[in-house]
Amino acid sequence: MGAAVELEVGERTVRLSSPDKIYFPERGFTKLDLAQYYIAVGEGIIRALRDRPTALERYPEGLAGESFFQKRAPKNHPDWIPTSTISFPSGRTADEFCPTEAAAVVWAAQFATFTFHPWPVRRHDLDHPDELRIDLDPQPGTDFSDARRAAHELRSVLDEFGGLRGWPKTSGGRGLHVFVPIEPRWTFTEVRRAAIACGRELERRMPGRVTTAWWKEERGERIFVDYNQTARDRTIASAYSVRAHPRAQVSAPLCWEELDTAAPADFDIASMPVRFAARGDVHVDMDDHAFRLDALIELADRQERDGGLGDLPYPPEHPKMPGEPTRVQPSRARHKAEPGA
Repeated sequence: MGAAVELEVGERTVRLSSPDKIYFPERGFTKLDLAQYYIAVGEGIIRALRDRPTALERYPEGLAGESFFQKRAPKNHPDWIPTSTISFPSGRTADEFCPTEAAAVVWAAQFATFTFHPWPVRRHDLDHPDELRIDLDPQPGTDFSDARRAAHELRSVLDEFGGLRGWPKTSGGRGLHVFVPIEPRWTFTEVRRAAIACGRELERRMPGRVTTAWWKEERGERIFVDYNQTARDRTIASAYSVRAHPRAQVSAPLCWEELDTAAPADFDIASMPVRFAARGDVHVDMDDHAFRLDALIELADRQERDGGLGDLPYPPEHPKMPGEPTRVQPSRARHKAEPGA
């Protein structure tokens, strides 16, 4: 695997063992390649992660091996990497990794962390998200081009309801994410309600192309607006995170103007450093903005009052919430309701 190397990352020195270990067999990318990638985009990924409780998606044997999510900060983490005690829907708590500098990301790469999953909160206020995150997830029969069309319409929805501005990025796979920086004054429940309102407005504007249906059997060949990615303890891969893809693709921040020509395969751990060196972080100004959700909350109120559209199901690990509909799969519910079932 080769002798360990020491990497200079800002003012830190990070030791990397087994630097020649292959992590992405199809491309031949190694642990050292992964670490050097994160050094190259360090300013960008720290902008996305700074002070956020972050779960680590780790692949100790590389892409071909087993993987796991690590929500609790590794016990051996350096004392210069802060943590924060977060609460899960179950009531349990954990101290989570909160990166504040690029060296923390490279340190995590030493332990085979490919993808970083930050909460939409900062460690000084763990109950009020400062980002509204919209996940446009292509279902079977749809692809990135369908997500692209939905993203353009979403941009119009955001602008119409409160003059909101979203920053788009590839998921690293077939989907798109749009993040809106918001004032940290709304709860997770309220932010989730705003996401549902966005999704329903997209459904209305793009019938047959977009859905908020939680149950897969009801989604069809449509783009799913995964509103539950805004629920507590649900996270989305950060900008610049490496994804578990044979080509080592990354979640790439985009400008709206380049969305029509961009493709997920354009961005990987070899090409992104070149782009970053030439253009920097195209989402660098996100932290200069903080929008209000009043108009989307009012939209949710109208959807419920005029259309009878209340809450939608939560993820299975969440406790039953007030006003939440049944979590029984529709086909199973129909079967139980049939005579003699």
